Amino acid sequence: MKIKETPLEGVLEIFPKVWEDHRGYFFESYREDILINAGIKESWVQENQSFSLAGTLRGLHFQTGDDAQAKLVRVISGRVLDVVVDLRPNSKTFGGVYTVELNAKQHNMLFVPKGFAHGFSVLEDAIFCYKCSNYYKKESEGGILWSDQELNIDWKISDPILSERDQTWPTFKEFVTNITLGQ
Repeated sequence: MKIKETPLEGVLEIFPKVWEDHRGYFFESYREDILINAGIKESWVQENQSFSLAGTLRGLHFQTGDDAQAKLVRVISGRVLDVVVDLRPNSKTFGGVYTVELNAKQHNMLFVPKGFAHGFSVLEDAIFCYKCSNYYKKESEGGILWSDQELNIDWKISDPILSERDQTWPTFKEFVTNITLGQ
């Protein structure tokens, strides 16, 4: 596995070594010792999988407090634009955005530490898989509005297919105000 740092501290892109021949391919999609050596010391307690049609946008999601989640995300089939936003108030990159295409040809993955909002737009029908370091808890979920003007994210799709919930999250500025006020 090759580990690549990104501009956002702690966010890592991971490229597995893929063996291909006339039968197909093989790769190790998870290798704890290599990830630990790269600084990823999370224990994974839940794994989720979703199928999304091209043009779908999911996010930007996070969990708060003791229920915060780190994630290890990848695409099993198709292509997505994966997006993370640094929500850590004391981080040098607070409010920073990182985007990367995850696809089934490269088999690349992204490690998203606790303290980030995460989302993705679907560039080609996709099966998306993600390991989580904490269990999902509805009462701890939060989000940032995907179309926030301040974040100015180019999702690489137009007229996205969205859930009702993802259309109603607060803006980044509203989120920051709530942190400051302790809400």
